[in-house]
Amino acid sequence: MCMNLMTPFSYKGLELKNKILMPPMCQFQVTAKDGIPNEWHYVHYVSRAIGGAGLIIIEMTDVEPDGRITDRDLGIWSDSHIEPFRRIIEQCHQYGAKVAIQIAHAGRKAEDAAVPVAPSAIPYSEESKVPRELTVDDIHRLIDQFRAATKRAIAAGVDTIELHGAHGYLLHQFQSPYINHREDEYGKDLARFGVEVIQAMKAEMPAEMPLIMRISATEYVEGGYDINYALQLCERYKEAGVDIFHVSTGGEGPVLSMFNTGPGYQVKYAEQIRKQLNIPVIAVGALDNPDFANSVIQEEKADLVAVGRGMLHDPYWAHHAAVKLGQETQAPGVYQDHMKQRV
Repeated sequence: MCMNLMTPFSYKGLELKNKILMPPMCQFQVTAKDGIPNEWHYVHYVSRAIGGAGLIIIEMTDVEPDGRITDRDLGIWSDSHIEPFRRIIEQCHQYGAKVAIQIAHAGRKAEDAAVPVAPSAIPYSEESKVPRELTVDDIHRLIDQFRAATKRAIAAGVDTIELHGAHGYLLHQFQSPYINHREDEYGKDLARFGVEVIQAMKAEMPAEMPLIMRISATEYVEGGYDINYALQLCERYKEAGVDIFHVSTGGEGPVLSMFNTGPGYQVKYAEQIRKQLNIPVIAVGALDNPDFANSVIQEEKADLVAVGRGMLHDPYWAHHAAVKLGQETQAPGVYQDHMKQRV
C-alpha cells in the first residue's frame, strides 16, 4: 500500500483519519483568564477540525500559573479547566479530528512569573529574570503537578497527550548540559527529571493511550547538544514510556549563528530518530507545501506531519492538500462542494 498524507494512522488506541496534524501554537494575544480556554480557543481549534486535520494538539498548557510563558497562556492546574477544554475537544470530535493537549512548564522562560524557576539559576538571556534553582522537594512537587495535569486532560476527553520536552522549556532545561549545572542526582543524570515525569504521566494514562513527546533534536548554541545526544535521550524516554516523538529543534538560548530553515529543515532529525529507535515520529518545520509534506510520508521519513503556519494561514489546509494531491477528502456540508474551487 502506498502511503500518503490522507492514509489513516493507527497506533495503540489512537486512530487518525489522515497523517496531518496541527501542532501546538501558543495564541498569546488573547487573554486566557486564569489559564482557561475561551471563545477564541474554541473557534481556533474547532475551525481546524472542520478543516480536516487528523490530530489537533492544543497549545502549550501549563501545570501551574507561574509555569506559563505569559499570563495570557493556557493552564491545566485545577479542575476548573476541565469543562472548558472538554467543550473544545467534544466539538472537534464532531468533525472527525482527534485531540491532544500539550502539557508543559516554561521554567526559566516564564516571562510573567515574579521569580521563574529552573534546574540552575541561569537566565535565558541578558534581559530575562534570574530563575530560582529548584530544590529536590520542588522537583518532586512538579512531577506530581504533571501527573495531576495528565489526569485532568484525560477527564477532559483527550485522545492522546503530548509532553513538551523541547524549545528550552523546563523539561528541556533539565536535559541540556548547556542549562543544567546541578550537582545532585538531577544534574548527574540529565534525563532523570524527564524520565520521572513520563513515568508519572503514564501511571495516569489508559494503557491504550499513546504518549507523545516533543523533543529538540539539536541545540543551536555553543555548548549545546547534538542529534547523537538527543538519540540517547530519546532511548531513555522511550524506555520510560514515550510512544511517539514529535521532533523539533532549538529554543534553549540566543541563536549562535544563522541556520537553514527552508522546507523540511528538521525532517532529517525525525527520520534518524525513527530509524534508530524504531518508533513513530512526527516531522515539523516548514512543511506547508502539500507535495513536499506528502513526500515525507511516501519516503517513510516520518509517520505524521505537523503543519503549523500553513494552518494559521489556511484553516482548511488538510482538505485543500488532499484535493491538490488528488486524494479523497470529506469536508462538512456545503464546504465539500466548494473545496476544489479554492485550491
